[in-house]
Amino acid sequence: MRRLLVLFCIIFICSCNNDNSAISGKKNPNSYEKTKETLGNKEKKNPIAFLSVNGRKKKNLIGQTVIKGKITNHASVVSYKDVEVQLLFYSKTRTLLEKDNEVIYEVFPPGGTKNFKTKYFAPKGTDSVGYEIISAKIN
Repeated sequence: MRRLLVLFCIIFICSCNNDNSAISGKKNPNSYEKTKETLGNKEKKNPIAFLSVNGRKKKNLIGQTVIKGKITNHASVVSYKDVEVQLLFYSKTRTLLEKDNEVIYEVFPPGGTKNFKTKYFAPKGTDSVGYEIISAKIN
């Protein structure tokens, strides 16, 4: 019986943790900064993964295709600027007719959205326009 009690005490002492953060509810502030830093590095390495674009088109009176779009930065830490968008002009049968690149010279803060507008003489037979982020610079 005594051996069992000694064994229980040894296991109990070894299982005790000197870290009182779980008991007090406090977290290590360095841990938050470290997580923020690694997230920032991830966002800096691959801006395309954290940016999205969508838009719509219409024709104006002189036959130009007016494209109005939105670019959203889904990053938590990093701001981007000078986002390059590729516009893809498709026919009714989803055949790619033309590609054009447009740079949006704006700063996109974390979680921010900016609108853009551009005009093109789209190729004959254009039915729809696709949008794709090509590149962005770190602000």
